Amino acid sequence: MNNKKIKQTILFLVDLSILFISLKITLILRYADELSPEIEEKHFQIFIPVFLLWLMIFYINSLYDFKKIINQNKLIERSIKSALISFFLSMILFYLVPYAQITPKTNLLIFASFSFVLFTLWRLLFLSINKKYLPGSNIAMIGYNEIIRKTIQAIKKNPQLGYNVKFLLSEKNNVLVDIADIYDLKIVEDANQLSRAIKDYKIDSLILEKDLGEMKDLQKTLFNLLPSGINYYNLINFYEEISGQIPLEILNKAWFLENLNLAEKRTFEGIKRIFDLFLSFFFLIFAFPLSIIIAILIKITSHGPVMFKQTRSGKNNKDFNLYKFRTMRVEKNNHAPTEENDPRITVLGKFLRKSRIDEIPQLLNVLRGDMSFVGPRPERPEIIKELANNIPFYSVRSLVKPGISGWDQISGEYHSPSVEDTYKKLQYDLFYIKNRSFYLDISIILKTIKTALGQEGR
Repeated sequence: MNNKKIKQTILFLVDLSILFISLKITLILRYADELSPEIEEKHFQIFIPVFLLWLMIFYINSLYDFKKIINQNKLIERSIKSALISFFLSMILFYLVPYAQITPKTNLLIFASFSFVLFTLWRLLFLSINKKYLPGSNIAMIGYNEIIRKTIQAIKKNPQLGYNVKFLLSEKNNVLVDIADIYDLKIVEDANQLSRAIKDYKIDSLILEKDLGEMKDLQKTLFNLLPSGINYYNLINFYEEISGQIPLEILNKAWFLENLNLAEKRTFEGIKRIFDLFLSFFFLIFAFPLSIIIAILIKITSHGPVMFKQTRSGKNNKDFNLYKFRTMRVEKNNHAPTEENDPRITVLGKFLRKSRIDEIPQLLNVLRGDMSFVGPRPERPEIIKELANNIPFYSVRSLVKPGISGWDQISGEYHSPSVEDTYKKLQYDLFYIKNRSFYLDISIILKTIKTALGQEGR
């Protein structure tokens, strides 16, 4: 049994144990001193189909597929989706099939709650252990280009991803030799040696630079490898999965037409707007007393207005006034881009920025519809015009509403206003625009709260 099968077996057995434990906890809470072996037996017999249903949904949602759960965001997203589907299908099952002498409909909610919490905690623990202590997946790169270099670099910088790059299949050149030396990789030049190299290095997966249809010289070799159970991945999709970015090198008009179908997101955007309205109104009321205190402190500690107002571009490049608590001294160059450790930032301003409290007034922008809670950060119109002239497809950011927080803001990287860093920000923004969903938004909001509580903002 290979490492992958062993890990999947461990996951399955613990998942099954969690289902039994959750039901046991449910029965203890529901019946307390009245709990008897007879009651337990009846419930366990009736809940067996529920156990099988939950495990089946987990399997269908790829929670036993390690290539789909390589980071916490994907894990939490799939766990939420699986738990909700399993709960509602279980409800249907209990309403369709009558059971005597027990109340499964009442117990199901308690059972589902405990199962979801225990499942998520267990999966997060397993993900952490897997990244630190368990053998990783051995992979090989077929071909070489700039995106492969970035992929190798990302894997080497992040060993917790659980991948080990063993070799590249490509013709040698000076650049490739340097890369191989830096990252301790073998170069396989002859396609006839591929099968042998896969066996020698115990390769689990091949990352393909091109589509299989374009690799006619390798199709026969790769076809003969099918019985070995090797996984094949498209380079672009693999890089997007491990980095959370869209590589700009691949972008052309065809990519946007294939991947950014705005019509498919209309329902999502409509429901998201309802949540934005409700939450912004609620948080504005909740934050009002704190806002009064902050306004007084700003007035006491520095000269100038309480609020900072600046024109920004929103969806479809529609301009609006963005509001923030002022965190910088009033100077002639106050509209210049903020830099790391900017000397214009006041002592109070540093705290407000790190805790993200300075962005509370942007709740007004969300309420008015200028912004959303989650989306690419809004930029000034003149900056957008300048960047659009230097960076291809930069204007695509305006296809969605800007947000108080976004995928780039929780990436853990500091990005300066430089063109080079703007390239990086755009890669994160395009990833969000392509993959935006309720699950991704929830993940971003939770990580933003973590950033605010830990004062990790900038």
